[in-house]
Amino acid sequence: MGCACMKQQPDHEEMVLLVAQTCFEVSEVEALHELFRKLSSSVVDDGLISKEEFQLGLFRNSKKQSLLADRIFNLFDSKHDGMIEFGEFIRSLSIFHPDAPREEKIAFTFQLYKTWQTGFIEYEEVKEMVFAFLNESDLILSDDLVEAIIDKTFREADTKGDGKIDPEEWNEFVSRNPSMLKNMTIPYLKDIGISFPSFVQRSDPEDDINNLG
Repeated sequence: MGCACMKQQPDHEEMVLLVAQTCFEVSEVEALHELFRKLSSSVVDDGLISKEEFQLGLFRNSKKQSLLADRIFNLFDSKHDGMIEFGEFIRSLSIFHPDAPREEKIAFTFQLYKTWQTGFIEYEEVKEMVFAFLNESDLILSDDLVEAIIDKTFREADTKGDGKIDPEEWNEFVSRNPSMLKNMTIPYLKDIGISFPSFVQRSDPEDDINNLG
């Protein structure tokens, strides 16, 4: 039996809070609530987005294993309870809004690559994410070429030469390579319709690899 509470619009207090904390207007939050409702009921109608439902929204395939989808889900799931609530959904989507602060976009990409929760981005983490991007595409590159791109990128970003990239180094690296943020803006969010924004389908993996080089 579905959760009737989440089929209603957010109450006034929640709406005011979400508008204050994000780049969205009231009408946009209402439209996104409809997206959230559809996505959260795609597998189990419980008013929460599970990892399976999130991946179904991203790839139209809930069974495909994807490190990239797992990473994005974990970043949206700010409470780390295995489910995405409406507030988490809105606050995370706001980072992809064209008007979102650049600093928020940079911080999100840092967290995306920082898979080991050490506070730094390490070489193997970059390698892991690059191969994850490749796995989502039909792009075929030799391991040697990918390693060369990763080596070059890491050397450029690791300005302190200590074998890891801290937030300051990442900020400086992205500032020098603004194309790294290309997929962090979804123009759609300025003109919201009723279709779930797909981060992966709007991303060109070949561009992602070229951006690293």
